[in-house]
Amino acid sequence: MNQLRPFHLAIPVNDLEQARNFYGKKLQLDEGRSSDHWIDYNFFGHQLVVHIGEVQKVSINEVDDKDVPVPHFGVILEWDIFDVLSQRITAADIKFIIKPYLRFEGEAGEQKTMFFKDPFGNALEFKSFKNDSEIFKK
Repeated sequence: MNQLRPFHLAIPVNDLEQARNFYGKKLQLDEGRSSDHWIDYNFFGHQLVVHIGEVQKVSINEVDDKDVPVPHFGVILEWDIFDVLSQRITAADIKFIIKPYLRFEGEAGEQKTMFFKDPFGNALEFKSFKNDSEIFKK
């Protein structure tokens, strides 16, 4: 079980056309199979499926004096790709919950992170580690 495999995540949305606009157009994810009730997306090599369903309640957990939404999901990106996505989010007028910032600067686990929500209230976090070997470092 040491080989990294793509994950599969299904999340609720209440409007597939609005989901297509957000995930397909704004985030520029490739659409895969779909039906009248769900759409598959290539989420940075992982399978994200948006299903018509009841949107879940989000809680808040304080981290670094910031209100982090729970649950949330995302991908750990390459250092430079993080900046490209951050610029794409800004250009698409998507409001950040937590604007991109640098954590643990000069320390083990130095990372960039940002949070935003899709139109249905699902929270996304994207981050990037300066050194991937420190992702799980204590």
